[in-house]
Amino acid sequence: MRPFLFLFVALLAAPPAAAEGFAALPEVADFIATMHERHGFDPSRLRAEFAGIEPHPTVLRLIAPPSSPTQRSWQRYRARFLTPQRIDGGVAFWAAHADDIERATAQFGVPAEIIVAIIGVETEYGRNTGGFNVLQALATLAFHYPPRADFFRGELEEFLLLARDNRLDLSTTRGSYAGAIGIPQFMPSSERRFAVDFDGDGRIDLSASRADAIGSVASFLAAHGWRSGAPITTAVPSAFVPPPEWIAAGLRPTLDTAPISAIGRLPATLNADDKAAVVELVTPEGKTEYWWGFDNFYVITRYNRSSFYAMAVAQLGAAIARARNDGGIVKPAARTGSRAKHQHAG
Repeated sequence: MRPFLFLFVALLAAPPAAAEGFAALPEVADFIATMHERHGFDPSRLRAEFAGIEPHPTVLRLIAPPSSPTQRSWQRYRARFLTPQRIDGGVAFWAAHADDIERATAQFGVPAEIIVAIIGVETEYGRNTGGFNVLQALATLAFHYPPRADFFRGELEEFLLLARDNRLDLSTTRGSYAGAIGIPQFMPSSERRFAVDFDGDGRIDLSASRADAIGSVASFLAAHGWRSGAPITTAVPSAFVPPPEWIAAGLRPTLDTAPISAIGRLPATLNADDKAAVVELVTPEGKTEYWWGFDNFYVITRYNRSSFYAMAVAQLGAAIARARNDGGIVKPAARTGSRAKHQHAG
């Protein structure tokens, strides 16, 4: 058994009376001293905050790799997000926040449907933002999850700075089991770096302000290189199977588009020097799909480094835009295997 799993089992086995607050850990004392020296935090107040929380077994259970990983399937993944409910919800969210979305698109160059789709995939338009205390979740992972302790200690540091800057209540701020916060599910470091006060109230609040969430999603994508008016993806013709080395090259576009244009028509909005990548969407139950991914597809993967995630965002966004143009009526979804109806997901 791996060392961190031993720790996890021991944590679960400990009786409630034996549980201690984080302030008893030497590593936490060192962390508090660093926060005082580096950022001027009051050590006594931080000790009090850590003394009031304990390691969260559910956080460790959810973060741990599955003992028997299930086979990835684009068909199953897509079915979770390309639903009438999520498309209708996107149309309604767009209508309710049209002014903020239009302003974000104008300022950052990111299409409205992509902003809406990311919020739809992340939290279903703010309905499911997570019920874990962020301080407790991050402390659990920072001090009880060795495989990524350094990463989560960095996020814990960023969260404490974020809370101080934006007057967040540490005892009531909720998020995902991994510490992602609010309607767009930003990690604290991303919130501090890319989030914006889009409603102009003097503070960033991704949990309550839809405007801040909308502006921050657009800000994140723009900062990672979103190109206004450029394509996202287009389907590889079904008769062509890309060579393994093209697939192995990854999602960052590196393939010259001039030679591959002979394989099938590429979007007219591509520039001559644009590059492409092969996006492989594995479906064990059916036919694996192949798409060309361009710079904007790669930008979406900076939000979540998964080809499935980025394609779900692109296709949900396209479906929401179609439904909105049709008056908000959601038509039956096209079958996953039929790519001709989704030649340009952007």
